[in-house]
Amino acid sequence: MKRFLAPLLALLVGGSASAADWSTVTTAAPGPAQSIGFYSAGCLQGAQALPFDGPGYEVIRISRDRYWGQPVMLQYIQDLAAKIRTAGQAPLYIGDIGQPRGGPAPNGHASHQIGLDADIWFERQPGPHRPPADRENPRLRSLVRADDSGIDDTVFNQQHVLLLRLAAQMPHVDRIFVNKFIKQRLCETVGGDRSWLNKLVVWAGHDEHFHVRLHCPSGSPRCQPQAGYYKDDGCGAPLELWFTHPPVKLPPPGTPMPPYRPKLPAACTAVLNAP
Repeated sequence: MKRFLAPLLALLVGGSASAADWSTVTTAAPGPAQSIGFYSAGCLQGAQALPFDGPGYEVIRISRDRYWGQPVMLQYIQDLAAKIRTAGQAPLYIGDIGQPRGGPAPNGHASHQIGLDADIWFERQPGPHRPPADRENPRLRSLVRADDSGIDDTVFNQQHVLLLRLAAQMPHVDRIFVNKFIKQRLCETVGGDRSWLNKLVVWAGHDEHFHVRLHCPSGSPRCQPQAGYYKDDGCGAPLELWFTHPPVKLPPPGTPMPPYRPKLPAACTAVLNAP
């Protein structure tokens, strides 16, 4: 199943720099870490790079150069990976966080622009860390059947449940985007403390990975928070809507999409052009 495409709900309203401009910058903008703007229309000053290897995780698709983020996001990943390691699970695959200066990226995302989004894959590979060259095209199985009819129980297991619970219970989490079938399965089976289900928000795609979004951190006054969502566990009408009248649908594979060029805050021009 294809990952959801960047222009869904994007702000295609102009802007002074294209995604290509942002993707060619290979260094962070100097200065203290600052998330500027919104998750899908902003930039990042003072980004830090996540080390490619750490206890309980490894970065994949390193050539994309999207392993940069806010320090709070890097700490989140490292702390979650440590919990997963303690639980005896295989290391996490860490995908895109953001570009060295944030901003729009070609081919794949509307968000991931201010260093507070990260993709963590459901697939894992036990054993020692692999060389970076071997991580460019790893096996990344979906938890949803190929005909989009429900959870693939040949792939889905209780390790995924624990991973999502630990991820949702971590500090600073605003929401975690997951596929509707994943949310449905958890709503039907999770017992005991279900409060963490509130953090799992349904979005198109997100069957091969989940997308963590953190709150705007202190020290980033120009970071624009996202509006709130449901107050309960989200297992009622908000979930049912995705099965009856989906707010967002994936376009057919291979559908040409318009260039993604959101209108960014004026301060992002200085971030992009900083030496």
